[in-house]
Amino acid sequence: MENEFIDRAMQDAKETEKKKTAAKKASRNSSKKKSKGPSTFVQILNGDFLTKEFMLKNLNFIFFIMFLLLLVVGKGYYGKKLSADVQKTQRELDEATSDYFEAKAELEEKTRRTELVQKLEQTGLKETVNPTKVIRVKKEEQE
Repeated sequence: MENEFIDRAMQDAKETEKKKTAAKKASRNSSKKKSKGPSTFVQILNGDFLTKEFMLKNLNFIFFIMFLLLLVVGKGYYGKKLSADVQKTQRELDEATSDYFEAKAELEEKTRRTELVQKLEQTGLKETVNPTKVIRVKKEEQE
């Protein structure tokens, strides 16, 4: 036999790695055995989630989900109401706009020059034929 140098540190490291891997395997096997029951999906399919123990454990979560559902429903109703209010206001605006244009057209028709001349003939007022003259007076500045 030849004399070989044996590195004790390397041998110890290999042994500790083997122990760690064995411990991990053992913990994996034990953790699989420690699971208390079927998954949540299977519980829902079986109806086990309706049992008293499950309900008591998850009561806070169930109330939170119910609250979120109520918020979603309330938001839907609020959106519909808001949409109806917008449509109602738009109809009122359209009606007011049409009334405005109708009144404006009627006013323009009644205040035409020819219409005014015909109405004022009965009172004796006549339209002038001469253009109007503007007289401007310059004020002297007082010092």
